[in-house]
Amino acid sequence: MSYKALYRTYRPQTFEEVAGQKHIVKTLKNALENNKIAHAYLFCGPRGTGKTSMAKLFAKALNCEEGIGHQCNKCSNCTDVIEGSHPDVIEIDAASNNGVEEVRNLIDTVNYLPIKGRYKVYIIDEVHMMTTNAFNALLKTLEEPPSHVVFILATTEPHNILPTIISRCQRYDFNKVSDADIKERLVTILEKEGIGYDDDAVNAVISLADGGVRDALSILDQVLAYSGNTLSTDDVYMLFGLASKEEKIQFIKNIYEGDVALSLDKLTAFSKGGVDLKRLNNDLLEILKDVLIYKKTGIEQQLTSIREEDAIELSNLMDIGSLNSMIGAFLKAQIDFKTASNIKTLFEVTILKLCTQRDEPVAPQIKEKPIGTPSFEKKFPKEEVKIEKPVVQEKPVIQEVKPTLEKPSLVEPLVRPEVKVEPKPVQKEEPKVEEPPSWLFDDEETKDKQVVEVEGDKYQLDDNTIIKLMVLGDKFEKRNLLQRWNELDSYIMHPQLGDMVALLKDGRPYILTKDVLVLDYDFSNLANKVNIKSNQDHLSKIMSKMLGRDIFVYAISRSESTRIYRSYQNLSQISALPKASTISIDVKEFK
Repeated sequence: MSYKALYRTYRPQTFEEVAGQKHIVKTLKNALENNKIAHAYLFCGPRGTGKTSMAKLFAKALNCEEGIGHQCNKCSNCTDVIEGSHPDVIEIDAASNNGVEEVRNLIDTVNYLPIKGRYKVYIIDEVHMMTTNAFNALLKTLEEPPSHVVFILATTEPHNILPTIISRCQRYDFNKVSDADIKERLVTILEKEGIGYDDDAVNAVISLADGGVRDALSILDQVLAYSGNTLSTDDVYMLFGLASKEEKIQFIKNIYEGDVALSLDKLTAFSKGGVDLKRLNNDLLEILKDVLIYKKTGIEQQLTSIREEDAIELSNLMDIGSLNSMIGAFLKAQIDFKTASNIKTLFEVTILKLCTQRDEPVAPQIKEKPIGTPSFEKKFPKEEVKIEKPVVQEKPVIQEVKPTLEKPSLVEPLVRPEVKVEPKPVQKEEPKVEEPPSWLFDDEETKDKQVVEVEGDKYQLDDNTIIKLMVLGDKFEKRNLLQRWNELDSYIMHPQLGDMVALLKDGRPYILTKDVLVLDYDFSNLANKVNIKSNQDHLSKIMSKMLGRDIFVYAISRSESTRIYRSYQNLSQISALPKASTISIDVKEFK
């Protein structure tokens, strides 16, 4: 028998085996349990996130001989779906069957009753590839199919589907699967297959998969074909041109220490070893992000790419300013990669800038500027400024000599340096930075230190509720809040509420209504912390003081905000958004 790929061998056979997508699994199971089965579904999301697998599981649950909602995997209906030979579960690849004639042939078969099961299930994959005429031919049937027919459309590009099609379907957005869920699935498979593995090797496979379970299993298959019956970190790095974690950490140290020769030699070695410089840039960003978070929080659970020992070593070596500078440089390189004609040269220039940035403020340049700059004042002692004072006064002396021609000009510079020394090192800005805004931390609740909880019950708002909040949102007030967001900086070091303020500051205002503030976070683990009920009271009090009214604080990740915004746009295109006057949201219901 020919070899069967891992992603086919271990395709989930029940809803419980699906990695991630818990919100979709729960909704479909409830629909089956309550017999609320729609006539058409739209499954959309990135590749390898379970769209087709979920469609087959749903078809199995509709036709299982034990009853609707069951997946016994023993009856003939279940086994036929697994083998792809069920006469009533029809899979269509729209990439190769995208014309009007194919759709008409499909419509002709819709009216026939099921041969074996309860429902005829049409799974149309890559549905966005269908032509406009084909979509139009499908419209009427999709809107009012016979009661024994269920359509499941799957796509990675929902924006290319006609709004009239979308409006006739229940839409389910599949997210990229979290690293933890992919790891759990991979470890289960490795143990079933009796394959030895390194934990770092599994993490490397997960990082390459970028949220896709199928991609992770395909990569795992490829590595095992190369290495045999073990999964080692060295084999993953060798096969996919990756740098080891130790090499990347040492590379960061070399850059920070300004060792140009060693940094460039290391970069050349990476390039010759086939390391993808774009991925290396992203990996360095991940490490620096972890170091910055650990330096501010000291929480090991926040680390995603390095061990605590590495985080301690780098945070002791590097200051906050250097970390932010390196993160900014690598972020800029990440953007510039899209338009660069030579990626290696661009990356080399980025490394050179970071290695030499400490050398920029040199003394000869400062002597040409007698007044000095902020960077001059930070880098050099005040005694050097005093040396420049006689030079500063040459022009004023020439101007003042005119009324008293008889007196020597040497007298004036000796008297006037004191007049100019005091006003010029202007230190007006420092009191303004240190002076806190008056709206915060004047009540008795600040007596005890408030620790950010990382586990506990969470508030959960569904997509429809957040879309309603988007309709109610006050864009003008949100813009004002964004302009004031840096006021939180004054309290990040606050002994009692500093951790809470730092958590708020990591996010950005996304929606602001009369009663609710929704924050947008780059990482889901930070958003989850905001939504933990035990943290909510303190976060809400801080924002309530800032806004001058009671406010409920909720957080979503960047991937969630992107998904919800797409849904919002789709509803807007078909004029299906609710009117603000009809929306009534009670914050008490959230709690």
